[in-house]
Amino acid sequence: MSINRSYASFGNWTLGHPFTALSVLVVLGILAAHYAIGHLRIDTDTGKLIAPDAPFQQYRRLYEQAFSQDLSTLLLVVESDTPELTKSASRRLLGLLSNNTAHFNSAYIPDDNEFFRQNGLLYLDTDELQTLSNNLSVAQPFIGRIAQEPNLTGFFSIFEDALKATDEAAKDKTQVVPVDVASLADRISLVLHKTINGENALLSWELLIAEKKRHSGKEFIIASPKLDHSHIRPAQGAIEAIRKAATDIQDPGLPAVKVWVTGEVGLEDDELAGMSTGTFTASVFSVVLVLFILLVAYRSILLTVATLLTLALGMIFCGAFAAIAVTELNLISLAFAVSNIGLGVEYAIHFCLRYRDNLKDHADKELALRNTFMTVGPSLLLAAGTTSIGLYAFIPTDYKGVAELGLLAGTSLFICLLITLVSLPTLLKILPAPRKFGLEVDQHPLSNLSRKLATLPLRYAKPVFVATLVLALISIVLAFNVKTDFNPIDLRDPNTESVVAFKRLMADEETTPMTLNVLTQDKNSTKILQQKLSALASVDKTISLFDLQPTDQDEKLALIEELVLILGPQVQHFPQLKTDADPAPGIIRLIKAIDTLLSQKSSTRERASLTNLKKELQEILIELDARLQPSRKVFIEKIQTALLGTLPEVMHELSVSLEARQISLADLPPDIRERWLSNDGLYRIQIFPKKNLNDLTNLKEFITEVQSVAPQTTGLPIIYWESMKEVVQAFEEAIVIALVAIALVLLAIRRSFLDTALVMATLILAGLFTMASAALTNTPVNFANIIALPLLLGLGVDNGIHMLVKLRHSLSEEENIYESSTARAIFFGALTTSSSFGGLAFSPHAGISSMGLIITIGIFWIMVCTFIILPALSKLILSHKEGNQPR
Repeated sequence: MSINRSYASFGNWTLGHPFTALSVLVVLGILAAHYAIGHLRIDTDTGKLIAPDAPFQQYRRLYEQAFSQDLSTLLLVVESDTPELTKSASRRLLGLLSNNTAHFNSAYIPDDNEFFRQNGLLYLDTDELQTLSNNLSVAQPFIGRIAQEPNLTGFFSIFEDALKATDEAAKDKTQVVPVDVASLADRISLVLHKTINGENALLSWELLIAEKKRHSGKEFIIASPKLDHSHIRPAQGAIEAIRKAATDIQDPGLPAVKVWVTGEVGLEDDELAGMSTGTFTASVFSVVLVLFILLVAYRSILLTVATLLTLALGMIFCGAFAAIAVTELNLISLAFAVSNIGLGVEYAIHFCLRYRDNLKDHADKELALRNTFMTVGPSLLLAAGTTSIGLYAFIPTDYKGVAELGLLAGTSLFICLLITLVSLPTLLKILPAPRKFGLEVDQHPLSNLSRKLATLPLRYAKPVFVATLVLALISIVLAFNVKTDFNPIDLRDPNTESVVAFKRLMADEETTPMTLNVLTQDKNSTKILQQKLSALASVDKTISLFDLQPTDQDEKLALIEELVLILGPQVQHFPQLKTDADPAPGIIRLIKAIDTLLSQKSSTRERASLTNLKKELQEILIELDARLQPSRKVFIEKIQTALLGTLPEVMHELSVSLEARQISLADLPPDIRERWLSNDGLYRIQIFPKKNLNDLTNLKEFITEVQSVAPQTTGLPIIYWESMKEVVQAFEEAIVIALVAIALVLLAIRRSFLDTALVMATLILAGLFTMASAALTNTPVNFANIIALPLLLGLGVDNGIHMLVKLRHSLSEEENIYESSTARAIFFGALTTSSSFGGLAFSPHAGISSMGLIITIGIFWIMVCTFIILPALSKLILSHKEGNQPR
């Protein structure tokens, strides 16, 4: 009684002083908005979302403390047509970034520095180095020739000699063919064809000299950006600086260089940009759709405006609460903002529809408002309490993302309710009462359809029950086929640059980021553990500090010394290119050599390659004849750059690499050592998988085998896998808590085991049908859309209670259970909620999109269970148990 008197006094004061109450609310709203803008931030670190104190998270933090240099970094992947251009562009880009101290703390290329340039040959396998030595020995005469005549004529004469040597080798079977003519002809033809047609191209001499040398075609730059956390995208300035630098390194006379931005910070920046755009688009879509639904529900512009103003105030206060309660929104708890649009407006719909109905019975507007306030408020408080149960059930779990969502969304329900009970009565008191509502409910054309539909679940209760039972059995089977995808990369927009680059790196076993790391205390334990790990079936290889000391150094250094003697000073003092005044004679001689060789070739491939080369050479002659100076000179320079542009740099790199010397671990530069040996003396072992870890079976096998040898292993695969297990456990706990709490609340409110069983049955059926729909639509359960379950639990029990109360008084087939203000409020509330979440389905962020889809599907099944299945079950059970009790 005291609660009722307090509530009545509150309502009387609010309606008696509407301007004062509204003014106080507006002032507090301005203060709340200012506080929220200044204090609320977004944290995209998914590592903090799940079980922050679990063992696997502790191992992760221990590793990050030991090797922190690559934390919060951008990974730049540089690609071009040739390895020479890729290296040159990477070094130029590195120089620009290193000098940009306003946006970067540091930047480096992991495998391109003075140490590796000098000693890189020692890190080749002995067989690879021997092959390189043989190739250079065969090419030595040609390198000498081109060094004497570094222009197009010299190049064409060398190729002419190579063709003649091939011809002689074909006649004398004891001679070794010095070059693969077909392969070389194809490469030269392609370069010439692109150049003649106005494209930029380069012939890679590095690949010609060392065809079997491993080269991924990529160079990597690791940059540490200066993050500005005052902006929603802290790395935006650094990434824009990279974009500008990537444009500056482009040479108009050379092929384009592609710079991909990915890595931890790059992925987060793309995600924040996509979420900002996607959430804004989804919010606009939701607001427009909600506006349309409100106009249809109210048939009044004034009521719609009052509802939207109330919703805006509620969002502001909920934002301020989030800033106080958690300060930082994570990628999961961020969804509470969108949920408030649907959940918050539902209270206003109940209030306005009841107010509209009361205006028909009370001519006095204030009396209608007071009656609405006193009758709707308690029921809305009950709705908020039951809806919040499913959300609060996640607060005790170890899934921080959903725990914070439960706290924010659950509490926001009460905030929105309080704002609704203050702002709506005051606004409606100030605004004039709507004079016309259009057709009344019972006069509306849809009323007859509603009346007919309302009789169906009651008249055909048994068939509905049988159909429900069949659907439930089918859904149980389908629910076991629901897929899970707990890879955070799959939650992001797959079309963003960072995600595309990351997945491309995953496809290459040499560059995949899906590796594991384990820390050891000393040299012996490191080597012993490496041996054990390397013997595992799922492990491809392991790397530690001790692998940076090349093996078989004496044998390799002997091969390098032989190369120095063979190549002589011509490599060490290779000249710069000289523009050829007239390469036409050399081209004509080469064409004649090709004609001579073609008549003797029986290989179809070689004949096709040489014929194609001849055609391109003839095209060059035609182009040279057609051009006048200085255009002719420019064309000759372009052809020469395309064919010989990379040669001087390759010779210089080769010259530097021939200065390799004996290496011990003590000779490693500090910046290399510190990536494998921490300041605290911890050694790092990196473990590479043998199989594709996008397959969960392979992922589990890899993790299980490695952990059987090294339990304290960390890395992305373990973080993904352990996070998945923690989330599943968290939801199992939350579901039990929610279902028990909901059942107890239902028993306390209804004081009937039968009513409790009916509501819980429809609730479980809605969840079961939703999971079956996820299986049919091939929508995997992930870190984002799994939060649909607590939201749907709250909505389901709320609607179930409202409908059951109505059914207790209206189980007659002659009565329209759908035409009451309560049923209409349930219906339109569900529409607004589904529209607010449905907008998320169009987000480019895959996780948010799937969350919007699952929640929309879930709300559909809640409505089916509420308006069809629950009435049918009630008709069968309540009529049999208690008889029909019409009011």
